[in-house]
Amino acid sequence: MFRLLSTLSKNLILAIPAVMVAGFLFGLVVPAGWLKTLIVPLTFLMVYPMMVSLKLAKVLEGGDSKAQFLAQMINFGLVPFFAFGLGRYFFPEQPYYAMGLLLAALLPTSGMTISWTGFAGGNLGAAVKMTVLGLILGSLATPFYVQWLMGATVPVDLLAVFSQIVFIVFLPMGAGHFTQAYLLGKYGQKAFQAEWAPRFPPFSTLGVLGIVFVAMALKAEQLAARPAELLQLLGPLLALYAGNYLLSTVLAKLLLPRGDAIALVYGTVMRNLSIALALAMNAFGSASSDAALVITLAYIIQVQSAAWYVKLTDTLFGQKPAA
Repeated sequence: MFRLLSTLSKNLILAIPAVMVAGFLFGLVVPAGWLKTLIVPLTFLMVYPMMVSLKLAKVLEGGDSKAQFLAQMINFGLVPFFAFGLGRYFFPEQPYYAMGLLLAALLPTSGMTISWTGFAGGNLGAAVKMTVLGLILGSLATPFYVQWLMGATVPVDLLAVFSQIVFIVFLPMGAGHFTQAYLLGKYGQKAFQAEWAPRFPPFSTLGVLGIVFVAMALKAEQLAARPAELLQLLGPLLALYAGNYLLSTVLAKLLLPRGDAIALVYGTVMRNLSIALALAMNAFGSASSDAALVITLAYIIQVQSAAWYVKLTDTLFGQKPAA
C-alpha cells in the first residue's frame, strides 16, 4: 500500500488526469450527489499527513530575511491581484471559476516547494521557512482577500470561511504537531526523520486524488453538456503560472544568491492546491465544484511546470557551486 501511494505521489502528472477521467465517467453513469459525504474525511486525509513533518520552529531561524520578505510580498502583494484580474477578464459571467483561480493564488507553498527546491539544488532551509510562513499567513489572510475581492459577485460568509480554515488547516496542524511530538519523544529525531516522516505525505496524495475524483464526478454532467469548458479554463491558468514564474525568476536573479533565488521561485509559484481544493469544496455551497475544477486543472500545470523548471535551473541561475 505504502509503495503504491509513493508511486502515485511521484507521478501526479499522470495520476491526476487518470482520476479526473475516472471521476468524469463515474459521474455520467452513477448519481454522484452522495459523494459529498466523503469531502470532510478526504479533506482531513489530504491535509493532516502534510502537517506531521512540518517544522514550525523553522519560522524563528534567521539568515535569509530578504528572500522571506520577497516571497511574502509576491505571494500576498502581487499574485492574488494578478489572479483576480485574470478572473475578471476570462470569467466575467462565471464568478465561481474566478473564485477557483483566486483560491489557487491565495494559498502559497506546499510540500512541493521543499521537494522541488531540493531537486533544483536550492536553499532547503529557506524553502521550509517559506512553506511554514506561507501556510500560516495564507490561511489567515484568505477569508479577508475572498471577502474583499469576490464579495460583490460571490456570496461570502466570512465566519464560514474562517471555520473551514480552522478545520482544514489549524486542526490538522495541531494534530500533526502532536503526532510529531509523540513520535520524536518515542523514537528520537534520527528515527523520526528516517523512518516515520516519509510515511505520512503519500497518504495526502490519496486524499488529493479522492477530492479530485469527487469534484469531477459532481461536475460530470455539466462538462458533458459543455466540453469546451475545460479548454476555457486552461488559458487563464497557464497565464497565471507563466506570469508568476516570470516575475519570481526576474526578482530572484536580480536580488538573491543562487540558493535563495531557487527557493524564492518555488516558494512563490508552487501553490498549496490541496488546501485550496478542500476550501473550494467545503465553503461555497452548490457551486463549489466550479471552483474546484479550476484548482484540479492547476495541479496538472503546477507539477509539469515545476519539473520543466528544474531542467532550466542551471541555465537560469548557473551551476551549483561544488561542495
